[in-house]
Amino acid sequence: MQNGPRRPNNTARQPRPPGSFNNRPKQRWTQNSAPRSDNRGSQSAQRNYERYMELARTEALAGNTVGAENYYQHAEHYFRTMNAGQEGT
Repeated sequence: MQNGPRRPNNTARQPRPPGSFNNRPKQRWTQNSAPRSDNRGSQSAQRNYERYMELARTEALAGNTVGAENYYQHAEHYFRTMNAGQEGT
């Protein structure tokens, strides 16, 4: 049994020369725009919650209880995220 395509020994990858990572340009993060509102994360969590609930319902109607439970667990994560955001305000 083979675990995937094999390379012939003569085409093996060559190791990188020492210090090759140091030659990359240094990029630093800069803030180019106004800060995001705190509300955005909650909206995203709400949208993801609704999305996963719909996926769970679809899987449940198709008879896939394992898939539905998986999506319900994802939805629960976003539900808790939304509640944690409301408690902080």
